[in-house]
Amino acid sequence: MPYEFLEGRPFWVVYCSLLGIVFARAQATYWLGRGLGAGVHRSRIGQHIGPRLVRAENLINRFGPPAVTLCFLTVGIQTAVNLTSGAMRMRFGRYLVAMFLGCLAWAAVYSLGGMAVLAAWWGLFLHSPWLAVAVTAAVLAAAAAVVAWRRRRATAPAEGGAQPEPAATTVK
Repeated sequence: MPYEFLEGRPFWVVYCSLLGIVFARAQATYWLGRGLGAGVHRSRIGQHIGPRLVRAENLINRFGPPAVTLCFLTVGIQTAVNLTSGAMRMRFGRYLVAMFLGCLAWAAVYSLGGMAVLAAWWGLFLHSPWLAVAVTAAVLAAAAAVVAWRRRRATAPAEGGAQPEPAATTVK
């Protein structure tokens, strides 16, 4: 565990600590990118590629938030995505929502031992990609079956299987 100081602590302490760490790291990277992006805009290169830079920024603003959220579930590209989001001046409100959702997921993965599962899956993938895909499909199918079963059970009549009887009517 890279965060030994959290070993043996209650789950909520671990989760909140990891959430704070990843939030601060992502924010620092974004704002560093904003500074770099401002420098590029003021440079000769930025003036030369101006319209293309604006077009790229618009695309990042439009399609970037899902990439920001999902980058937290990867290893190795989080910094690049957060830095690029800042450098390309993604609107802060959009970035903040996407980044916070990603931070929540990242903290859950790390605090619940998800990295061990991901490492095991990656090892399987390196040994046999088709088997790794099959295992993933089986896990997703099992999850879908459990969800379907729970929905059917929730809509089934009350225990005992008896249907409620219609109210008695009185005839005069």
